[in-house]
Amino acid sequence: MIGKTSWYVVDGYRPPACEGGCKDYEGHECIMILNCNEQDAHCLIDVYFMDREPVLNIPYTAPAQRISAFRSNDRSVFGDLQLSVGLQYSLRIRSDIGVVVQYGRMDVNQPNLAYMALMGYGE
Repeated sequence: MIGKTSWYVVDGYRPPACEGGCKDYEGHECIMILNCNEQDAHCLIDVYFMDREPVLNIPYTAPAQRISAFRSNDRSVFGDLQLSVGLQYSLRIRSDIGVVVQYGRMDVNQPNLAYMALMGYGE
């Protein structure tokens, strides 16, 4: 089996645009799930916050032998949950089979931009 069945991304945050930043790009976050298996991965996404109760068990299917990538403001994944600009949150992604999870953030606060990509913690 390639991958893990539980993944954690602790630093979910999309910084607000600020004066002097790059106006040609939209700041965003992206969650990527790699499923190397021959069957779909049925995932549950939990979102944790600093100042309110978590939102649990958001269903997501990562297709077999594909990479899935979705932004934190993708309503087709998160429904009515709004992970707004400036909101600090963390993710737990559970899967019925092993997958690999990566998180990326495009910060447009500076003219030279910054892209951060990190692997989630998997177990």
